[in-house]
Amino acid sequence: MRLFSVGSTAGSAIGHAAPAATGASAVVTPHPSAPIPVVGPGIGTSLRVPLAETGIRTFPLILGGAEFGWNTDADTALHILDRYADFGGNAVHTADSFAAGRSEHIIGRWLATRGNRDDIVLSVRVGGHPDNPGIGSVNLVRAAEASLTRLGVERIDVLYLDGTVDDGSALEDTLATAEWLVETGKVRALGAFGFTAERLVEARILASAGYPRIEVLDEPYNLLRRTGFEGDLRLVAAAQGLAVTPSHALEHGFLSGRHRTKQSLQGVRGMQLRGNINRRGIKVLRALDIAASELQVPVAAVAIGWLLAQRTITAPIVNAFATDQVDELMQGAGVALGRAQLAELTRAAS
Repeated sequence: MRLFSVGSTAGSAIGHAAPAATGASAVVTPHPSAPIPVVGPGIGTSLRVPLAETGIRTFPLILGGAEFGWNTDADTALHILDRYADFGGNAVHTADSFAAGRSEHIIGRWLATRGNRDDIVLSVRVGGHPDNPGIGSVNLVRAAEASLTRLGVERIDVLYLDGTVDDGSALEDTLATAEWLVETGKVRALGAFGFTAERLVEARILASAGYPRIEVLDEPYNLLRRTGFEGDLRLVAAAQGLAVTPSHALEHGFLSGRHRTKQSLQGVRGMQLRGNINRRGIKVLRALDIAASELQVPVAAVAIGWLLAQRTITAPIVNAFATDQVDELMQGAGVALGRAQLAELTRAAS
């Protein structure tokens, strides 16, 4: 079941190119049962939500580049980005720490070859790269400049400040430096990653004194990972009117329903998933299976639908390492879960 149309040519919709004419009178007539070609932009191009008060409007699912340059080679990543854009998606997220900057190189190559920079909301998280760790004044400028260079662009639409690396820098200095980045046109809006509720309150107090406001919050959040966000952090985000764009929307792919036994898990990804294959995790997957069967959509789409139904959530950040996964993920933007389904999913994850 697809909720969005994908632009394509008649030949590609039928599945093969028309054979060459063998004579002057040769005419190729489509078979009556051939699929009707779908042309034009995906219906998702009309689906946009405001990103707090930034003036930016985004598709309610942001495509993350965490897999690019790591589990996904450059050519596959470009196909994934194309597929997302075909559906009408317009927001791409990466970080200077993803694959040591290779993710940014790949996304930059895509933007340059497709010529669609002005159509894409580009967000970047900085502070995690080993060359420029933390968000102190000097490293923040270096990190932003390095990301702009790797991406081959002149502006980052949303710059997420990574608060997980404690370099001892004062938030006042960080925001003062961020103000310079905004004033010079290198950054359009500010976001935060890994900020505590107390740090967000401090940032808003500084904003009242003239420093730039943090408008967007990225906090890992999903059906299985709830305690970090549900509580003071969500209360502060709601009070400040922040747009919440949670990462790890599918808990490293576990909530896609593809991984259900420990025997099938290998490598780094297997280590990330292994801890979820327990009584609680299986209970959540069963609840997802039931809702997916009732709605006739993929399990991953239901997990995303649950996220979008939660208060303050604007647009989850989702990652993919194959083009067919994009088809599943994008359906999450059109899933409307009923009250009973939402309650059952929440109960299973408790």
